[in-house]
Amino acid sequence: MAAPTGPVRIDKFLWAIRVFKTRTDATDACKGGKVRVGDVPAKPSKVVVPGERIFVRKGSVTYQYKVLQPLENRIGAKLVPDYVEDLTDPVELEKLQAPRETFFVRRDRGAGRPTKKDRREIEQMWDLLENFD
Repeated sequence: MAAPTGPVRIDKFLWAIRVFKTRTDATDACKGGKVRVGDVPAKPSKVVVPGERIFVRKGSVTYQYKVLQPLENRIGAKLVPDYVEDLTDPVELEKLQAPRETFFVRRDRGAGRPTKKDRREIEQMWDLLENFD
């Protein structure tokens, strides 16, 4: 484990441990109030120290991390557990599975918007009614 050269900003740390794909994404999340250290919203320039708990909201899921050692350079995914401990509640992770279960909704014939064939049949019925008069 390589020690950082100095204080590490939270946006750089979140990028280094692969929470965000780019440092700009991490900075935007901090500015948008989606990153907290403890109970306090974190600015991108907040310095990370060991033992702090970081909360990151991405979509409907709130991830929780404990800093083990600050890091400023991006590392491989296999090395991330040496620098941060993932404390995310399993209930939060289940929220990621919910959209897959309800993704496709079956529509019964005749329910909802008519198909092209249905529309043509409706138009034929109107034509017959107009000619009936």
